[in-house]
Amino acid sequence: MPTHFHAVVWIDHSQARIFHLGLSGSDEITLHPQLATRHLHHKANAIGSGHAAPDKAFLADVTKALADAGEILIIGPASGKTELASHIRAHAPDIATRIAAVEAADHPSDNEIVAYAKRHFKLPLPRVQTPGSAAGERHSG
Repeated sequence: MPTHFHAVVWIDHSQARIFHLGLSGSDEITLHPQLATRHLHHKANAIGSGHAAPDKAFLADVTKALADAGEILIIGPASGKTELASHIRAHAPDIATRIAAVEAADHPSDNEIVAYAKRHFKLPLPRVQTPGSAAGERHSG
């Protein structure tokens, strides 16, 4: 049984930042494609969309990193998130059943990704300790 049940992955074509979340905190994995992608420009009267094809080995590595998660949230800008979801559905249907949502997210910090996932999965956010109070002490207002 994995230590962390929930996972969130923020993905674009240059990296995937994966966080496995639990009550005791989170673990992070960052994966990069084997071949760096170039920024492509679409030219008029050219064949093709001007977009790089998805890196299947990269998507497979991300899928493998998510294999132990009970629930998965996939977020990111542009098409990376939908390409990952499609790859998982086509190549790992057992993992696909655990995808909770695929949502747009620009370029958040690591802390913002974790907080977003905790809200999505309704996990407790860390309690903020009031200056001068003992840990675990509650104040009524």
